[in-house]
Amino acid sequence: MKLDELRRQAFEANLALPAAGLINLTFGNASAIDRDAGVFAIKPSGVAYDAMRPDDMVVVDLDGKIVAGDLRPSSDTPTHRRLFLAFEAIGGVVHTHSTAATAFAQAGRPIPILGTTHADYFDGDVPVTRKMTPGEIAGQYEWDTGSVIVERLSGHDPLHMPGILVNRHAPFTWSESAARAVDTAVALECVAEMALRSLALAPDLAPIEPELLDRHFTRKHGAGAYYGQPG
Repeated sequence: MKLDELRRQAFEANLALPAAGLINLTFGNASAIDRDAGVFAIKPSGVAYDAMRPDDMVVVDLDGKIVAGDLRPSSDTPTHRRLFLAFEAIGGVVHTHSTAATAFAQAGRPIPILGTTHADYFDGDVPVTRKMTPGEIAGQYEWDTGSVIVERLSGHDPLHMPGILVNRHAPFTWSESAARAVDTAVALECVAEMALRSLALAPDLAPIEPELLDRHFTRKHGAGAYYGQPG
């Protein structure tokens, strides 16, 4: 893939975040990876979304070296790099501070799976990481943010659980492409808001029935999926 195309993918994913109402100020970022080239493009740090151009996307290799771009990359770049290294199936990562999902993250609570909308995207509760230690916070903070995500998802297929809440922080999502990672971020905020409202109405609401979860998740994901159009 040419760098221009990679930057375009990252640029469009980043612009989609405020358009979807997931971003305030300059909080958040999106990245897209070219696996063959071993590089990814990510939003520049602190640049307003309405001021960005595709050429502003910073290209970084999987060793953390900037290979193209005149601006400083997002401060969350090491987290994206950690996730790309750990999850070979993913092609894009998104980080937001969307309100409802961040409320669950700040509370240190997973988003419970209460209905079929949630089951269409996530194969269970959206998990929350453990709190980071003082040493992790004082040291390689952004890299170790990625490490606690990887630790929490041990044993999970990252495409079956394509999002997580970082304790006291905010959500991250990912998918096969940057554009689909944005869709997952939209879905995550949606199900977080639904969970908050459902629990307000019924504080003792039980999780969705396992057979209903399985039916909704598998009709969209896996070899037997039949939702949508072929290809």
